[in-house]
Amino acid sequence: MPGRDVSSAGREVLSYYEGIDEAGRLVRGAGPLEFARMQELLGRFLPAAPGVVLDVGGGPGRYACWLAGLGYAVHLIDPVERHVRQAREASLAQPEHPLAGARVGDARSLDQADGSADAVLLMGPLYHLTDRSDRLTALREAYRVLKPGGVVIAKAVNRFASLLSALRRSHIDDPEFAPILLRDLADGQHRGLPDGFRYFTTAFFHRAEELEGEVVAAGFDQPDLYAVQGPALAAADLDERMSDAVKRAQLLDLIRSVEREPTLLGMSKHFVAAATK
Repeated sequence: MPGRDVSSAGREVLSYYEGIDEAGRLVRGAGPLEFARMQELLGRFLPAAPGVVLDVGGGPGRYACWLAGLGYAVHLIDPVERHVRQAREASLAQPEHPLAGARVGDARSLDQADGSADAVLLMGPLYHLTDRSDRLTALREAYRVLKPGGVVIAKAVNRFASLLSALRRSHIDDPEFAPILLRDLADGQHRGLPDGFRYFTTAFFHRAEELEGEVVAAGFDQPDLYAVQGPALAAADLDERMSDAVKRAQLLDLIRSVEREPTLLGMSKHFVAAATK
């Protein structure tokens, strides 16, 4: 996520999200699985509505608008102007349950007062802040604005996500992808190709223990870690399963049964840490 000083890496990320259809990502391909699982996890760990939720790095507002519909006062903050416009438009489309606010902002420097939020969602910033010091700053800002007993939901991309994706999509046969994959595996520092859109953009991919350690270093209680997709992305018929109510329920049940299994966290494209102030 770009910050107060927009570095070249920050400009790459901004350019990437200004040029792709992030608003449609959660409704196609593996997106519906990710969305369904995050709905489940958020429903489990957020305090009951009404309450104040900050969706930091909330993108075009898919989660924020869903939570507003449940009765939360949701403030969306995102560094991408296009995302903020889209979130405002989505909010206008549900006039009975609008967002409490949507504005351009930085996860490392929030405008909210100390102890003013019941929950903070960091479901994007941590994998676009490539320096650990910046990730800790974002987590400490979340800690600052939370009320005592408030919850942070911090989402990360798995260190091995590129490898799993490459095996499914035969990217391992692309010579341009080989150095990207090797660096991802070596240190988690992901860099897309210079064209700006192939193979994602500038990011950091966590090991589970790294995310856990950062959350604790920011002052939170020991977090619980949960797989988002789990091993389900290996399903050859994922689209069919997610569009069939019975098969969808079966798949979600299976993911839930192994969501905290440490040996399987590395098979999930994303995992989250849920922690309390």
